[in-house]
Amino acid sequence: MSTPSLTSFGPEQAAAYDERFAKFAPLRDALHLLAGTVLARLPEDARILCVGAGTGAELLALGSRFPGWRFTAVEPSGAMLDRCRLKAEMAGMAERCEFHTGYLDSLPEGEPYHAATSILVSQFVLDEEMRRGFFREIAGRVMPGGYLLNADLSTDLASPLSAELFEVWLRLFEYADFTPEAIEGLRTAYGTDVAITPPEKIEAIIASAGFGTPTAFLQTGLIRAWFATRGAD
Repeated sequence: MSTPSLTSFGPEQAAAYDERFAKFAPLRDALHLLAGTVLARLPEDARILCVGAGTGAELLALGSRFPGWRFTAVEPSGAMLDRCRLKAEMAGMAERCEFHTGYLDSLPEGEPYHAATSILVSQFVLDEEMRRGFFREIAGRVMPGGYLLNADLSTDLASPLSAELFEVWLRLFEYADFTPEAIEGLRTAYGTDVAITPPEKIEAIIASAGFGTPTAFLQTGLIRAWFATRGAD
């Protein structure tokens, strides 16, 4: 579930990404099930912004559940977005999707979205003010009252109990057949390339970026997920 740096997202890595994390599917499926339930009252023709869409996991899950929704997939890795587009075509969803290679600041302006997803994305923004700016950019694309669905790796590693949870999390990668060297690389990357942030800090950042107080709706291992609504202008 943890994403390597964008520099490693070439065509070969993108093609192998879904298979590499296949054993994490139950965690992903639980997140998508509840995410769809949170958003289930949106209009039948809702517009959804997927920020850091990757290979399109949440786009495909939400699109199959809500056949009238339209999606904009924003992803800086062209190879990952190509996989997302291919999977959308295979699922018969491509005509409901727009695909943008890049970041939000280069996405053309358009109608505001009913909801935006950011799944395991903001954890790669290590600077707190830049992370707040990331969520503020999303808020600028969402209509008042619209939803943010956010998931990130989150715990307080200073807590002894969280330190034990961290070790359990790494054992998931053993189960997923990662090599010992790769797992040690993850141990190093967490905290240097990937932020594992206490939940209350993530909630405060989101709430200060144009959204209301986030509601936590899921925890699976180190992954925590929240929803929040954008405030009125």
